[in-house]
Amino acid sequence: MKHIFEQGQDPNAPTLLLLHGTGGTEHDLINIGKMISPHSSLLGVRGNVMENGMPRFFRRLAEGVFDEEDLVSRTEELNLFIDESAKEYQFDRNNVVAIGYSNGANIAGSLLFHYKDSLKAAILFHPMVPRRGIELPDLSGSKVFIGAGKNDPLCTPQESNDLMEILQNAGADVQIHWENYGHQLTRGEVEKAAEWFLKI
Repeated sequence: MKHIFEQGQDPNAPTLLLLHGTGGTEHDLINIGKMISPHSSLLGVRGNVMENGMPRFFRRLAEGVFDEEDLVSRTEELNLFIDESAKEYQFDRNNVVAIGYSNGANIAGSLLFHYKDSLKAAILFHPMVPRRGIELPDLSGSKVFIGAGKNDPLCTPQESNDLMEILQNAGADVQIHWENYGHQLTRGEVEKAAEWFLKI
């Protein structure tokens, strides 16, 4: 997968897996990562799927309707990529925290839904529920921050609350933070995520 890796100053800090929204690139969340954990190594990844010339992490059938078969396949691909990157760049595979926005948050959520211990923690900005009606792995010990919009036209408050409940039922420790700026990623929610990150 097309990506960028920046070595951090603190070898004990979690490596941040940075996952962009639709139309983004592996560079999009680098500065967000530095705001949340200034001394972490950063692994920015570009999605392998193209939609009208815009990179994504998995296909969708319509707005808000995921191609579940492709989602499952791309989630496996990303999980293997993290495994390989840990060996190549010599970081602790068990100390990876995902930061995803929109489509990137959805694939990060899908990692949690499908692979036990794939992530130590996740910061999900404006995510949807990746899949419904499946049994999740035991997420005890996993911590998740959800940044959500009370007036988000793409991810409704119900969607955000459903995701929180599903993750909590699987044992995850989930904190949700609400903003009033629709689907956009705000400085306020990044700052709240940075505060949360200090406690994990």
